[in-house]
Amino acid sequence: MTEREEKEMNERDLGDRRFYRAEQEASFAQSNVPQTPQTQHPAYRLAFNDTEFLLREELRPVRFQLELLKPEMLLEEAGVGSTLVMYGSARIPPPEAVDTALEGAKDLPDDEKIVVERLAAKAKYYAEAYKLARLVSEKSIIENGQRQFVICSGGGPSIMEAANRGASDAGAESLGLNIVLPHEQAPNPYVTPYLSFQFHYFALRKMHFLLRAKAVAVFPGGFGTFDEFFELLTLIQTGKMKPIPILLFGKDFWTRVIDFEALAEEGTINKKDLELFTWCEDAEDAWDHIREFYELD
Repeated sequence: MTEREEKEMNERDLGDRRFYRAEQEASFAQSNVPQTPQTQHPAYRLAFNDTEFLLREELRPVRFQLELLKPEMLLEEAGVGSTLVMYGSARIPPPEAVDTALEGAKDLPDDEKIVVERLAAKAKYYAEAYKLARLVSEKSIIENGQRQFVICSGGGPSIMEAANRGASDAGAESLGLNIVLPHEQAPNPYVTPYLSFQFHYFALRKMHFLLRAKAVAVFPGGFGTFDEFFELLTLIQTGKMKPIPILLFGKDFWTRVIDFEALAEEGTINKKDLELFTWCEDAEDAWDHIREFYELD
């Protein structure tokens, strides 16, 4: 069949599209364009191909929609049904780096040395994050043709790395939701490349953390972890989100930096709100709680 005959057959095909796809239109616009003042001016560019236009202040609502749609569509195509989200510090060292960190801190001023020692003591949470991610990934739970409890992290180092590393060592895929920051940040090497996303807007990133979340494990962390943890608590407390297991690792840490009981005693939350999360110290406890919550075998 000649190219002309094939084209004529396609034109008679009732299922064939009558309009060209956007990528085809874009290629038409870039090929054989006469070089004139009109065609060279930014105003002549196709709007969806014009980065300068898309980055204008007035286009923020469109950029919001793009950051909502892109990960949602790709995760749907990837068959990701639900996630186990893991929040935590970007500063806690992995167990294998503890000795080096402590050795390097010997000559530091006492206050700085204490900080290094405290971070090193939290390396156990890197280990537990790794174990939880690996344990859950090895379950390979499939429901309705989609993968369930796929590991999802912020895509960075430390606790986030432990989560993706645990999934990777189990032979499973995992998500990384990175954020553009003024200082350099890159996905950790254990994130599945086609499930590695980058966000400009914190709000959209946090939305994607929870859209598919069926459980959230929260490890010791800083402002970012607090932000994500307390937004999750607020969503469930106010009824905007259905309850899910919230597994809070590190009771010594959390009760030192936040007095949850005092919040209840002051009346700013209800005593029952303290039941929104479950204290955990190891991966097995966390999985048992998830399993019981969803009545899994």
